[in-house]
Amino acid sequence: MTITLYAGLAGDTDPGRFMSSGLLRSRDGGAWERIEKGFPAVPQTFALLADPRRPGEVFAAAQDGIFRSTNYGDSWSRLDAPKPEFAVWSLTRHPHEPDTLFAGYEPPAIFKSTDNGRSWRSLDVSVGYPDITAGMPRRITRIAVDPTNADRIYASIEIGGLIMSEDGGRSWRQALDGLYVVEDAVDLHSVLVDAEGKVSVTTRVGAFQSRDHGRRWRKLPVPALREKGSYCRVLGQGPADTIYLGAGNDFDGDLGDFFRSTDGGASFQRLDLGAPLKSTVFAMAVDPTDPKRLVCSDKFGQVFLSDDAGDSWRAHPLPRGIGHVFSIAIG
Repeated sequence: MTITLYAGLAGDTDPGRFMSSGLLRSRDGGAWERIEKGFPAVPQTFALLADPRRPGEVFAAAQDGIFRSTNYGDSWSRLDAPKPEFAVWSLTRHPHEPDTLFAGYEPPAIFKSTDNGRSWRSLDVSVGYPDITAGMPRRITRIAVDPTNADRIYASIEIGGLIMSEDGGRSWRQALDGLYVVEDAVDLHSVLVDAEGKVSVTTRVGAFQSRDHGRRWRKLPVPALREKGSYCRVLGQGPADTIYLGAGNDFDGDLGDFFRSTDGGASFQRLDLGAPLKSTVFAMAVDPTDPKRLVCSDKFGQVFLSDDAGDSWRAHPLPRGIGHVFSIAIG
């Protein structure tokens, strides 16, 4: 089976932060190449969405909107989705309705398509945010549909907690609020819902999980890469109770790590990717046709692939000097 990998470069939209731009492709283990034909400007590629069951099709979320290619990235066309004020940060396909897509924006907004991206409509995500985040930038970093109840949808917000809908997106509420003195635990980078409906999120200070749809939370035992807890960035669902998690010692950290749980989050082990990670793992993709196949990248383009749920890995780095990698996909 031929595997095509896509890697997107971006950065933080906050003033003064470093921003990269670009979109690359590798076909069946071959050299990485730029694929940016059809974009109005070199894309700041915050999210990618592909599926080997849809050969050639790939979606890219960027500063100018949402784009689609049907020829493995040889050319791109902009979809009829609103242009964001800053960027589109996330793309998700519905687990049971293959033509239904969700897109998360900065400032926070969610758009839904039921025709595989041809048309989009806005979902009303007017909610309150934790007071501690007042005045801070907010963007929707991930959207997840509960596979046990398609009406239940979650969206992680950096920096703004977790919002959820229990009526298919018609109304939303804040699912993560409380007593805080700092915003670390409501700076969310990813959300994952497993086959039993358990919700896991990643934050600046570790990962947390709820077994009752966000009413109560427990901290997951992810090994700490710094005193206050690992900067946890990305989550992925493996086979059965397997959870993959990419982390580091800070947003601009000099140490990354990749962890796996085979018991639904009760314990985590560090995986040896074959080389040290010199920055936080910012991107991960799991093959929807085979959850044992996954790819991850640290911020500076050290890309690693596994076909056996992380037991063994092979490196496929981006060309030297390319970063920051914010998204990756398997198509």
